[in-house]
Amino acid sequence: MKQKSPLTKFFIAIISFTVLLAAGCSSPEKADPVAANIKMYTHVWDEIINKGKLDMFNDSNFTKDVVMHANPDVVGIDSARAYYANYLTGFSSVTFTIKDVFGQGNKLVKHWNFAGTHTGVFFGIPATGKKVSIDGVTLVRMQDGKIAEERDFFDNLDFMTQLGLMPAASK
Repeated sequence: MKQKSPLTKFFIAIISFTVLLAAGCSSPEKADPVAANIKMYTHVWDEIINKGKLDMFNDSNFTKDVVMHANPDVVGIDSARAYYANYLTGFSSVTFTIKDVFGQGNKLVKHWNFAGTHTGVFFGIPATGKKVSIDGVTLVRMQDGKIAEERDFFDNLDFMTQLGLMPAASK
């Protein structure tokens, strides 16, 4: 049997040490804060819009000074709850679908669809009985695992047209 060179023995020892270190001494993986934020965020909005749980507007899920950029901006948990109550009282047969969500650092981007039938008063607009389906995007800022700020983008003209409040565009 041929004797191994000192260099070969050294490389075998290094490889063996590396394998043992990786197998037995590896540290637990750090939790991915973006994944945790996405999981929390999607759960909260599913509960609020699809299940009508306005009590999810609380200091476990939102910062006390949460800002929902609207016209004018909605600031604070109680104001945000009152704002979104309009969607739950204004529409029935609501389906809120998060089509995609991704993030980086403390920022998330959500692509969504809101569908329902306008059967109640919605921000002072009497029921039209019209069905709506509108896509949008929300930019989100998280803070310490809570929703701190949101800015929605969607085609408001299309939304008002679907409600029958604006004439359809001529072709």
